[in-house]
Amino acid sequence: MSLFNVYPLFDVTPVKAKDVYVYDDNNIEYLDLYGGHAVISIGHAHPQYVKAITNQVKQLGFYSNSIQNPIQLALANKLKQLSGCHDYNLFLCNSGAEANENALKLASFHTGKSRVLAFKNGFHGRTSAAVAATDNPNIIAPLNAQQNVDFVDLGDLETTEKILKKKEVCAVIIECIQGVGGLDESTTHFYQQLQLLCNTYNALLIVDEVQSGFGRTGDFFAYQKHNITPDIISIAKGMGNGFPIGGILIANHIQAKFGLLGTTFGGNHLACAASLAVLTVIENEQLLEHVRQMSNYFIEQAQSISQLKTVKGRGLMLGLEFDFPIQSLRQHLIYKHQIFTGSSKNPNLLRILPPLTVKKVHIDTFFNALKHELNDA
Repeated sequence: MSLFNVYPLFDVTPVKAKDVYVYDDNNIEYLDLYGGHAVISIGHAHPQYVKAITNQVKQLGFYSNSIQNPIQLALANKLKQLSGCHDYNLFLCNSGAEANENALKLASFHTGKSRVLAFKNGFHGRTSAAVAATDNPNIIAPLNAQQNVDFVDLGDLETTEKILKKKEVCAVIIECIQGVGGLDESTTHFYQQLQLLCNTYNALLIVDEVQSGFGRTGDFFAYQKHNITPDIISIAKGMGNGFPIGGILIANHIQAKFGLLGTTFGGNHLACAASLAVLTVIENEQLLEHVRQMSNYFIEQAQSISQLKTVKGRGLMLGLEFDFPIQSLRQHLIYKHQIFTGSSKNPNLLRILPPLTVKKVHIDTFFNALKHELNDA
């Protein structure tokens, strides 16, 4: 049987990894500055992470949500402690798309309304409502297009209010830093006014932290820079450091009832052990402060690149924007210099999403390779 061919693949076959390095089947070492789409948060094969998963699977890897699972509560409490999100409840699932799907469904249940307002260049996943709220017609099937979604330019409060005034919108969903879209973000004024508009017109504010959460920006969540209080926060990617887990943080004013949401695999024992290990390492190794330091260093080094148009993003969720497409540059970085980087919807943007454990020496390696390629060009 062949694989369903939907992924354009680099000719690299990783077989093992350690911290910020990946090793292929020829034992060639690659510097990972992409973290598998921002998934690797505490570094590949972190010893504490490996130990936690190993110990848990020896005891109990999975049972359904029909029984008590104290590890879920331990995860919720640790997440509250490190994130500062005290007035929320946690629902666990398996991925970012599922997180956003459940967030949108819950908003519709809560408000009794069905329309969604989303922002251009946003990406929220590939499940039914999540993909309909994603600004990419190429991945929206006719079945998904039945969802009622309005797309607005990021930062456009006037059009946002015109749509919300109709009082048909159950949720506004937004990435405070757009990931796949190209690292664009708006102003604190915009995000604060957006929350006020949601409150005024009875629409829930869903902040998508699937890529930007768990310390990626130097704050635990990207929205926290703007001093807003979302109704629902969706999480995944760095939450499990490679183990599939996602969830939503749900404000206390949204009521739960039996059967409202559900999942078979979400919040299983092994997934919770993985995420607990991630949080413990983030705390013990003071990775939020480390992210801020490495971000400052990266941005300082970027100033030496004369061909660079701008640096986008925050923390270790960064993009280098040029005046030319970066596709061939990215290929040269991986095949000639053994460095993984990322692309985005913006063809001129090179995305940098390394493990949060990245160090100055790794950043230096990247910029030396980048200068070599740009000078050769």
